Amino acid sequence: MTSGAALRPRRVVVKVGSSSVTAPGGEVDADTIGRLAADVAAVVAAGSTAVVVTSGAIAAGWSSLAPGAPRPGDPATLQAVASLGQHRLMSEWHGAFAAAGLLAGQVLLAPLDFVHRNQYVHARRALARLLELGVVPVVNENDVVADEEIRFGDNDRLAALVAHLVDADLLVLLTDTAGLFTGDPRRTAGAALIEEVTEIDGELERIAGGAGSEVGSGGMASKLAAAKIATWSGVETVIADAARPGVVGEAVAGQRGIGTRFRPRPRRMAARKLWIAFAVGPSGTVEVDDGARRALVERGTSLLAAGVVGVRGEFGPDDAVDVATPGGPVFARGLVRYGADRLAGGADRRAGEGPGDAPSVVIHRDDLVILSGL
Repeated sequence: MTSGAALRPRRVVVKVGSSSVTAPGGEVDADTIGRLAADVAAVVAAGSTAVVVTSGAIAAGWSSLAPGAPRPGDPATLQAVASLGQHRLMSEWHGAFAAAGLLAGQVLLAPLDFVHRNQYVHARRALARLLELGVVPVVNENDVVADEEIRFGDNDRLAALVAHLVDADLLVLLTDTAGLFTGDPRRTAGAALIEEVTEIDGELERIAGGAGSEVGSGGMASKLAAAKIATWSGVETVIADAARPGVVGEAVAGQRGIGTRFRPRPRRMAARKLWIAFAVGPSGTVEVDDGARRALVERGTSLLAAGVVGVRGEFGPDDAVDVATPGGPVFARGLVRYGADRLAGGADRRAGEGPGDAPSVVIHRDDLVILSGL
């Protein structure tokens, strides 16, 4: 037990991946869902509240439509398949929670529910009310109407954002491995479980590698990215094996050795800045000089045009962009006020190519997140 084991989290988000809720043929694994629902019910009976984020709608739908066939890749078919599978998946969760004496309520979310203030407030209020009523919200991305240009990409990120949305104390990411290892345990002899992480750095991200199973859309890299989002939100995170008996209760109790536990940062990031930092893919990069970098990192200023020395990529006003020094790593991300063409022109003029009316504030500090040096 850890030193904080006596303080049970009052609110827990449990994410279950596609590979865990579906059998090898892709059909919904009722036994696993039943066991995990019973785990969650035990946590609720002990005084916590819980939200489940589930994957598996596309896998469940495709297994019923074309058993054994390769999974399709085109967005329209995936959306249609999700429509078929979402009902089957939710039916299993509803029945499993009913057997454990709880009601389950379906909640489908899209990325815009987090970026638009009114939608964010509505989603937050709906989830809070479900929890007050003793209902377990079962959340999934709204794959049926998801825009390919604006989507979460995997439910690990969605779970981390939901943990922030509901003011969770703990996020449990359940997968088909026992946690984050020093190497790929399937390929590296002697790879050891990393039991506790206090800071997610580049070396950990390198260890996490790429995508996981063919059934899901994530992998350990996706889970590490979700853990980063959650810990920056002040939410403790555990990556653990969904097949382990009693795993949810052990994670909530703070038991050591059940997976990889990530300690939260002391300062909770605001929802808008969390969205900018992690939920919006960058459309390009704004390069700045070292003086601008110091002003942004050390003094928390806005990025002014005088500090911009170049741009990379094509982006327009209000797009998300990375911020870096030339040849250096990305150290910030923000919503830019001007497009790449105008910024590039301003940078050229400041380099001596003639007069111009370069914009003043390129990224306001309210729209800027420092990703390193915090």
